[in-house]
Amino acid sequence: MKLNSKQVAAVIALQSNDRYENFIKVIVDWQEVWGLYQNGWALAGADDGTTVFPLWPAKEYAQLCAEGEWIGYEPRAISLNELMENLLPKLKKDGLFPGVFYTPSNRGLTPSVDEFKSAIEAELSNY
Repeated sequence: MKLNSKQVAAVIALQSNDRYENFIKVIVDWQEVWGLYQNGWALAGADDGTTVFPLWPAKEYAQLCAEGEWIGYEPRAISLNELMENLLPKLKKDGLFPGVFYTPSNRGLTPSVDEFKSAIEAELSNY
């Protein structure tokens, strides 16, 4: 599904918690999540020094953040199954946090892997 600029702007304008709720619903509905990739996945640092793996619910949102330190990175889809079965366990093992729905002006939320996985599983139970 392709988003238009009005849809993107409306969701980007939401507060972090509301973007998080939107993110969970969209990735479960579309069965994919997006990261930025260039010879490896884009990572970020949280204010407390932890390493974060930024994720977006659609290509258009990821593309907006391919600037600054991420210039040259391209949005790349990750299936929901890949996220749940492989990426989240790897993040947990490596001590990384998911970075949910960064925007050009906001770092989004960084729940623990377990909190993030529980939110996705709760939304999946609605289907």
